[in-house]
Amino acid sequence: MQKLGVIEDSSLVIGSDGLIKEIGPARTIEVQYAGALFDEVIDATGMCVIPGLVDAHTHPVWAGDRVHEFAMKLAGATYMDVHLAGGGIHFTVEHTRAAPAPTLLASLTERLGRMQRAGTTLVECKSGYGLELQTELKMLEVIEAARSTLPINISSTYCGAHAVPKGKTVAEATEDILQVQLPRLRELVSAGVLRVDNIDVFCEQGVFDLASTCSILKAGLDMGLNINFHGDELHPMNSAQLGAELGALAISHLEEVSDEGIAAMATAKTAAVLLPTTAYILRLPQPRARDMLQAGVIVALGSDFNPNAYCCSMPMVMHLACVNMKMSMPEALAAATINAAYALGRSHTHGSLEVKKHGDLLVLNAPRWEHLIYQFGGHQELIRHVVIKGNVVYNNDRTMST
Repeated sequence: MQKLGVIEDSSLVIGSDGLIKEIGPARTIEVQYAGALFDEVIDATGMCVIPGLVDAHTHPVWAGDRVHEFAMKLAGATYMDVHLAGGGIHFTVEHTRAAPAPTLLASLTERLGRMQRAGTTLVECKSGYGLELQTELKMLEVIEAARSTLPINISSTYCGAHAVPKGKTVAEATEDILQVQLPRLRELVSAGVLRVDNIDVFCEQGVFDLASTCSILKAGLDMGLNINFHGDELHPMNSAQLGAELGALAISHLEEVSDEGIAAMATAKTAAVLLPTTAYILRLPQPRARDMLQAGVIVALGSDFNPNAYCCSMPMVMHLACVNMKMSMPEALAAATINAAYALGRSHTHGSLEVKKHGDLLVLNAPRWEHLIYQFGGHQELIRHVVIKGNVVYNNDRTMST
């Protein structure tokens, strides 16, 4: 029994294991699978089929919201102005520490559902609003619960070095991460209680400096975690060079990256995860996508979903990348699929429609796939089906009729 067949000019077959079995001309597939039984067949005649979207950078586990800060930003407050006024990450940390795990899981489930309906089939999810052991573990446990119960694919990231906790110095916060948090995390991962894929640090002036960032990332690497961290966002910190030296899988933000940093990332094959929503909302300089692409850097995209950048839609991220960062539509699609999967260490299983890869795809009710980017905010009507491992997890026909 095959799980799913998709019929258009070219057809695709997904097996019962959720992996793609065949891709080819419709007539060839019809002959090859004549008489075969399918759980479901999608007639995509006149529509487009593309890989499921990959969101390479999100912070979706938190309590409270920061809608009140949006007015401050519109009035001219910078990210650090809000941070120093007691808002930003520390505001969210206070509420997240107080929230019980079931509450966090319920909100995470709702947010991931919104992302899924917008076409995301693989998403990176960070901790980082605890800044101490118990809350960081609570967040990772919530991410693990979502991974085990929801269809969307999740890459889990420990981001205990998201900010320096109130009352601590950078040195004290670094020591706590190295001597308390990471050893306990190692125990839980080794015991199979948690699955954590990446380690992240906010390397920034006034947060974690280059030396502390390096020590934390090295410790995570020693645990078998992929290095995937925040760098060169508000100030040039030489984060890109550090990441390249450490063999980082990816570095996010990079609004203030140097020419030398770009060259280092290209040589090291370290992906640049660019976040056009953040630059847009904070009115920062746009990441230098064109310079990176021309230098040979692997450019990926992420929504940076968090209380500061509340965006669940990768189609809107791709639109912003094209308009504000001057990426072409094919470049944006690659950045939101195969390149984003690469940034999460998943390009061998996700990010493209190939035999033996996961059967994750979107069926678009449009004659050209570019409509998903062109129609700004129009993805709600364009996405007809979202498929994850051969299962139709979102059917816009049924949704509209109920």
